[in-house]
Amino acid sequence: MTEVDLVVAALAAGTSAGLMDTASAAVRDAYDALRAAVRRRLSPRGGQVLDAEEREPGVWETQLREELIASGADRDQELLAAVQEFRALVHSEGKYRIDARGAKGVLIGDHSTQFNTFN
Repeated sequence: MTEVDLVVAALAAGTSAGLMDTASAAVRDAYDALRAAVRRRLSPRGGQVLDAEEREPGVWETQLREELIASGADRDQELLAAVQEFRALVHSEGKYRIDARGAKGVLIGDHSTQFNTFN
């Protein structure tokens, strides 16, 4: 996957149905930062394509990809960092959705060990 593919995929994830409705403030803020970084990189025409792609996901993807390539988005370290931050937050929020109210001896996480003694 190229850097431009990563940008397009992150933008698509942000506009996917329901993500922003259920996302935390951190995810929404990261997505806003990503869009701002993309908008700064694109020409005015590219900004219009970005807006059109958000209104009609998938319809303008090819043109958006072309605008990102033409703008050199694949070499913009600030933009690529915004992509990575957004992707990391989305991934971490979707990993665990557990309701442990009233539970005892609960362990949540990866590669953990727990020993319980209940009286």
